[in-house]
Amino acid sequence: MPRPIRPATTRSAVLVAAASIALLSGCTGTTPEPTASAAATTAPATPGSTAVPEPTETAEPPVPFEVACDALITADQLYAFNPNFGADPGYEPQADAVVIAVEEDAGTACGYLNQTSGEVIEIAVATPNEQAGEARRNDAALTSTPVPTYGTPPEVEGYFDQAGGSGEAQVFSGPYWIVVHSPALFEPGDAQQLVESVLQNLPAA
Repeated sequence: MPRPIRPATTRSAVLVAAASIALLSGCTGTTPEPTASAAATTAPATPGSTAVPEPTETAEPPVPFEVACDALITADQLYAFNPNFGADPGYEPQADAVVIAVEEDAGTACGYLNQTSGEVIEIAVATPNEQAGEARRNDAALTSTPVPTYGTPPEVEGYFDQAGGSGEAQVFSGPYWIVVHSPALFEPGDAQQLVESVLQNLPAA
């Protein structure tokens, strides 16, 4: 029995449809993956992601140190050092270290005037906080010469420097920072007696 003849249009339609599907598949390809930038754009914000600055430490304020000038160096001690020296009624701190001891470390400064030459001896005593005290020690060690005759470390650390026509002794004992500055001081031994007097007169720490 002869096979029925199918219309050519039906086979052609099938072929055209298959070709169209293949052509369409070749054009689209694989669906592209989202890029990193796109993912970052659409990613939800993480709660608490904002950086919070850590609190900074606040240095402890210095403990004010007050003392009368005739108690820091008594009249007898000053006379024994040099009879020409007496209290300077118009004294104002001048030396850099003395100013720092007074303004930054809340210390006391006294001036003693040579009635003959007009030279002034400045003596300051302060009790800086731990951080400032360490900075004062380091600075003295870097810029001055150690003086073992002022005392034995670590109980007493002594330094001396001569610059700009003036000598300066710095002494550290317990909480105390002592500065002795004057054009009358040329070498460490010139301040020895004054340093000993001040250390003797300071209250026990």
